[in-house]
Amino acid sequence: MRILYIDIDSLRPDHLGCYGYHRNTSPTLDQIASEGVVFERCYTPDAPCLPSRTAFYSGRFGIHTGVVGHGGTAAQPKIEGPLRDFRDVFDNQGLARQLQKLGLHTAMISPFGQRHAAWHFYAGFNEIHNTGEGGMESAETVQPIVDKWMADNAAKDNWYLHLNYWDPHTPYRVPVDIANPFEKEPLPAWLDNDELITRHNKIVGPHTSLEIGMYNDKVSPEYPRHPGKVTDRASMRRMIDGYDMAVRYVDDQIAKIVDALKKAGVYDDTAIIISADHGENLGELGIYGDHGTADDTTCRVPMIIKYPGGAEGVRNTQFHYNLDLAPTLMELLGGEKQPLWDGESYADAIARGKDIGRDEVVFSQCAHICQRSVRWGKWLYMRTYHDGFRLFPQEMLYDLETDPHEQNNLAESHPEICREGLWRLSRWHDAQMQKMAVESNDTVDPLWTVIREGGPYYARLAPDSSPGYPRISGFEKYMKHLNATERKEGADALRKKYAQRIAGLSPTK
Repeated sequence: MRILYIDIDSLRPDHLGCYGYHRNTSPTLDQIASEGVVFERCYTPDAPCLPSRTAFYSGRFGIHTGVVGHGGTAAQPKIEGPLRDFRDVFDNQGLARQLQKLGLHTAMISPFGQRHAAWHFYAGFNEIHNTGEGGMESAETVQPIVDKWMADNAAKDNWYLHLNYWDPHTPYRVPVDIANPFEKEPLPAWLDNDELITRHNKIVGPHTSLEIGMYNDKVSPEYPRHPGKVTDRASMRRMIDGYDMAVRYVDDQIAKIVDALKKAGVYDDTAIIISADHGENLGELGIYGDHGTADDTTCRVPMIIKYPGGAEGVRNTQFHYNLDLAPTLMELLGGEKQPLWDGESYADAIARGKDIGRDEVVFSQCAHICQRSVRWGKWLYMRTYHDGFRLFPQEMLYDLETDPHEQNNLAESHPEICREGLWRLSRWHDAQMQKMAVESNDTVDPLWTVIREGGPYYARLAPDSSPGYPRISGFEKYMKHLNATERKEGADALRKKYAQRIAGLSPTK
């Protein structure tokens, strides 16, 4: 068996042709999709990068592994304590190790383990190629390694290759000598709107339209395709074209892989899985070029699976997690689902095209903000525990059938739906805590660890000697930036909301 897992960082499904996008960003992926199953509603349970990939390979929710953030205690796996065996659970029960047990040579082309000091990411891999630039490498750096690996190994049997591309992650970095194929194509209709841009320019918070660089609007000459702010349709076009070009640039590389597999005579016999760690907000919730919320856009990922002998040209409409792939592959390959896994197999969706899945999914974000959300039916219910300096209310509710880009919070007008959402979240949380009490070394929800340690890594009020951003001096700079961009009211609201924390960090008189 040959399995190619293509992991495209920050790839949102609705910017792919096979998910209905109007621009021709993904001809190769679209062709692969036509030969397999397209999963329309697949989500990472924990965003962004480090929590998502930890969940994927461990087969477990972040509330259990402890990895829900990008810094502090919650960026490290929980200590197993007396339950720790000669090998840890990431090796004993991780997906890569199970593939090894089935006789597959497991290989990886990715810098991710070093990028986030996520050494558990490498558990179960025979062969690792670190592309060496910590996720800042563009496809022209990655592709020669891929080409050589394919030349050396494609025709062999029994391998699993995890391949990482990074271009859709900010900053958008397609080389300047490549022409923009979208410069005369229309923007997504909802973004081609002066009123929306004006409204978004009043919103405060990191990665909003006047500070795409997180807390400022600086533009790097090294990345001319990536704007510092969106103030008009021209800068909006620069933002969207930069992202879409990145998607197309990666698609062009995947075409080379498809050609290599066909030349080796193994394309039809190779399982190809295309997914991502998370999506990318491009205006949703007023956020641009970031993946820092527990919303539908950040947490929904593409999942395209072409499987030898499996269903072709099928669309699955039910809910799934990315970590559901682990038990799915085990069922398809004759392996065993591991005791700690939180995933559910959807093998019949791949083998027979059945429209099976979950009734709901719950997802979390604790790196940029502390939120948990539940998605069911047409509804997205979001609950905020730390707003990441975005002035979000505690409850948000969106009807994604009529408002797929999350512009109209319906929480006040539909309290009964909010109550249902809170009940669903509470029921999920109780089940996870009960599982933790039996199977873990502790009963700590890492979301609360993040808040106790000063807040999410990218919205942390802490002494300047502490890790994380913006820290106390950065917060003050951001307040000046808000005042200078005619958002004093937002600055005042943030100061008031975080007054107690700021006072606690002030030097004693």
